[in-house]
Amino acid sequence: MSERNWKTFLLPYEQAVDELKIKLRSMRKEFLDAGEHSPIEYVTGRVKSIESIQEKMRRRYISEELLEQDMQDIAGLRIQCQFVEDIYQVVDILHSRTDLSVVEERDYVTTSKPSGYRSYHVVLRYPVQLANGVKDILAEIQIRTLAMNFWSTIEHSLNYKYQGDFPDDINSRLKRAAEASFMLDEEMSKIREEIQDAQKYFSDQKIGDIKYPKENQPHEGVDS
Repeated sequence: MSERNWKTFLLPYEQAVDELKIKLRSMRKEFLDAGEHSPIEYVTGRVKSIESIQEKMRRRYISEELLEQDMQDIAGLRIQCQFVEDIYQVVDILHSRTDLSVVEERDYVTTSKPSGYRSYHVVLRYPVQLANGVKDILAEIQIRTLAMNFWSTIEHSLNYKYQGDFPDDINSRLKRAAEASFMLDEEMSKIREEIQDAQKYFSDQKIGDIKYPKENQPHEGVDS
C-alpha cells in the first residue's frame, strides 16, 4: 500500500471547513442585520489531525480505501445556539440549502446518549471547487445549545483523563449535570420570547448610544 499524501488528502477538507464557517457566520449576520433573532450564536470548525484519523481508523477498523466515505467527521463544525428550538431551525435551514445536501442526521437532543450527551448531528455532502474539478466532501455538523456545549466540553476533557472509563461517582455526577443542563434549556425555552425581546431592546439601545465623531455625524438632509 502506497504512503498517503496527507497534505493533499486534507486540503479539500480544510477548504470545506473554511467555506462552511463563512457561510454559517454570514447566515447569523443576515438574521441580525434584519433585526431578527439568529438561531446561530457561535460557529467553530476543525479538520481532524492525522494522528486522530489514524487512531480512529484502527479503533473502527476503517480501511484506507473506505476512509473518505466511512469517516464522516474528518471535516467537523459546531454550531452553538441559545435555545433548543434554534437547533431545529438550523437543521431546517441546512435541509433547504442548495449548495449542500444532508445525507445523515442523528437526534441526540430528543433522545440523549446513555452518558447524558445531547446534540444534533448532521452529516453533509459538500462540493469543493478544486483546481482540477469538483470534489464532494463529507462534513459533520454538531448543533447544540450553549448549555449542552458546556457539558460536552467538560465530559470530553474528563474522557481524556479516564479514557472513557469514568469512576462511578464521576459518571453519576456527569449524568446529573446533563439532566440539570437540559432542565436549564427547558426553562429558558419557556421564557424564550421575553429573553429575545430583552436582547433586541438591549441591542437597539446600544445602537442608539453610538457616539459619532463630529465629522462623521449622520446628515439629515442636503440643506441641514
